[in-house]
Amino acid sequence: MIQLNYRDARPIYEQVKDGLRHLVVTGALQAGDKLPSVRALASSLAINPNTIQRAYESLEREGYLYTVAGKGSFAAPQADVNADRRARLLEQFDASAAELLFLGLTAGELAARLQAAETGRTGHREEERA
Repeated sequence: MIQLNYRDARPIYEQVKDGLRHLVVTGALQAGDKLPSVRALASSLAINPNTIQRAYESLEREGYLYTVAGKGSFAAPQADVNADRRARLLEQFDASAAELLFLGLTAGELAARLQAAETGRTGHREEERA
């Protein structure tokens, strides 16, 4: 489900948050799917439950999941994703796209990567060759 890298400079809660966000974004967790309880996920990852709780709360603020008291946490519908998060991601995208164009990628190559992302393919050809 989620892979932790203890050599990663990012805090563990961010790795958990990014892993869960990835599961929602890729469709591995569909809208309405129940996430593991904080204790169950903490136990399976062998980390402190407070770390999982922090990741869940952050994802809830971003709109990727919602909590029902006494029932647990669930993947949120796509429409619920926070508009602020979308705006920040678009800013990052614009900056990355501009840099990639500067580094010689064509608009067509960028468009092909977007198309691959939309259809669920990774499109990481450079990384596959490495």
